Amino acid sequence: MKDAYFLSRARVRRDAPIAALRDVLLPGDDSARFSAGHQLVWTLFADAPDRDRDFLWRGGGAGGLLILFPRAPHDAHAIFDLEPPKPFQPALRVGQRLRFSLRANATVAKSIEAGTRGKPCDVVMDALHKLPPTKRARERTRIVQEAGSRWLVAQGQRSGFTVDRDDEGVQVMAYRQLQLRRRGSTPARVGVLDLEGVLTVTEPGRIMERIAAGFGRAKAFGCGLMLIMRA
Repeated sequence: MKDAYFLSRARVRRDAPIAALRDVLLPGDDSARFSAGHQLVWTLFADAPDRDRDFLWRGGGAGGLLILFPRAPHDAHAIFDLEPPKPFQPALRVGQRLRFSLRANATVAKSIEAGTRGKPCDVVMDALHKLPPTKRARERTRIVQEAGSRWLVAQGQRSGFTVDRDDEGVQVMAYRQLQLRRRGSTPARVGVLDLEGVLTVTEPGRIMERIAAGFGRAKAFGCGLMLIMRA
């Protein structure tokens, strides 16, 4: 990675008056919580009206947000308890095996007509729609696992790592469809996969660059951050 990156955990404060707003800041509904998290994390980095997103985050449970960033967050509204940032600079080597955890909006480009630019389509829905309607319900679990695994294998081919298409390589821990609110636009329907497993590093520099950039789409809504540790 060209820039120095850091990891930190931000937890919504439990003391008054923030505690009184907890249900508003962290709603119980999945879709509402992802959308609220998007707004919350921006309060830490939106130091200018034209600032572009240069960080990744994911919900960590119990009001926590895990954030990867190249510049320090600033809690101007005193909403969070912020852990001290830790440098994110793992010394990776070719052939090293790592456990990973990734929450991703995995998509494939679908062209409506020949020669047109493909529109992003959720990989699970794309695979399910290729089946007869009468088979979709009973095949859903298999399709979720296969589509998620296939997508991550393809990501690894251009991101400096390999994974096996088995239960050790990629496990789909959860799949959900969310309706995410967007300012000035209709809500977006987004499929979110929680993936875990073991990968093998083939190009250390490339995988580090990709982790910093994030995987898949909907990164502003808590998707794309891959967490790694020694296998």
